Amino acid sequence: MSRRKICVLTGTRAEYGLLYWLMKEIQNDPELELQIIATGMHLSPEFGLTYKVIEEDGFVINEKIEMLLSSDTPVGIAKSIGLATIGFADALERLKPDILVLLGDRFEILAAAQAALVARIPVAHIAGGDITEGAFDDAIRHCVTKMAHLHFVTNELAARRVRQLGEDVTNIFNIGSPAIDNIKRLSLLNKEQLEKKLGFKLRSKNLLITFHPVTLDNIPSEYQLSELLRALGEISTELSDDIGLVFTSSNADPSGRGLNSLIGKFVNEHSNAVFHTSLGQLVYLSTIAHVDAVVGNSSSGIYEVPSFKKPTVNIGDRQKGRLLAASVINCQPKAEEIKQAVFKALVLDCSHVVNPYGKGDSSWRIVNILKSIHNYNSLLKKRFYEVF
Repeated sequence: MSRRKICVLTGTRAEYGLLYWLMKEIQNDPELELQIIATGMHLSPEFGLTYKVIEEDGFVINEKIEMLLSSDTPVGIAKSIGLATIGFADALERLKPDILVLLGDRFEILAAAQAALVARIPVAHIAGGDITEGAFDDAIRHCVTKMAHLHFVTNELAARRVRQLGEDVTNIFNIGSPAIDNIKRLSLLNKEQLEKKLGFKLRSKNLLITFHPVTLDNIPSEYQLSELLRALGEISTELSDDIGLVFTSSNADPSGRGLNSLIGKFVNEHSNAVFHTSLGQLVYLSTIAHVDAVVGNSSSGIYEVPSFKKPTVNIGDRQKGRLLAASVINCQPKAEEIKQAVFKALVLDCSHVVNPYGKGDSSWRIVNILKSIHNYNSLLKKRFYEVF
């Protein structure tokens, strides 16, 4: 019997980190054949050419889809989606996978789902049903849900929302977040190893900061980041620079390049700060383990950080609507509120926090569900299930 071809798409460093163990499980299974499509930020020099990390990890990339225009305007992003759809149409025709695995809510995922839909290739979608009111990712996520056939959700609330969208309950599986698989399975760096990788000396207190564009907010992303940087500048002054600030870059969403420019300027003016375009999962998770809090508006602060028993300062509405652990401190994108939230985080006891996104066995569970379905094509003809 021929092996079934499971195609996994990845477009960002963060998403690849979530997919890594799933890809390993598929790669090591004698009944399955792993196919990989790399696209988006992975192929951009500006974002670190992170497709090389995938190859260094022992994977073969079957297709590389160039799609990002050198523009982060709404027009540029819309055109990138169009280019991506064309590229995915060709790639899927060449690879002819039995099923396509997509994670999350980025615009390249939307393009891939569209191409798969008309090519009659079943889609397995990870992390549908969540709510993020501050970004257009929210609408993309729900669109992909309607084009998908298997739904691997991260929590029970998300499962209910996918059901509310009319999906068959027998094809909805609450498997937790794959983010926790990494935390459970990776051997993290010690402090000295981490400092060497970062090229940075940690202070007595340290923060990891990631701030992405807020694509639906009336308050411009640049203004919100400026407020965050002002708060961090004041905190640095009050603590006599005895607080280390580790920044990672923004996504390639509208205004992303402008945000990275602001961060670069801030880091150049503050000796207690460092900026990395891409840390990779090992260094990123090791950094979480050694800092005192995570600050910004990334989903990582919601999904992953609670497993480290560390606090998250979640700024603004980008993640509004997600299920939150008790370690997440919400604040508005105003310097004084951010400052107070950070000081609260630095003394918050998170030792008893429970992460609501699972136990770290998501990848194994996904593979076993995929193997239990004998005919993926039987999933293609969907009906709408009413919720009464």
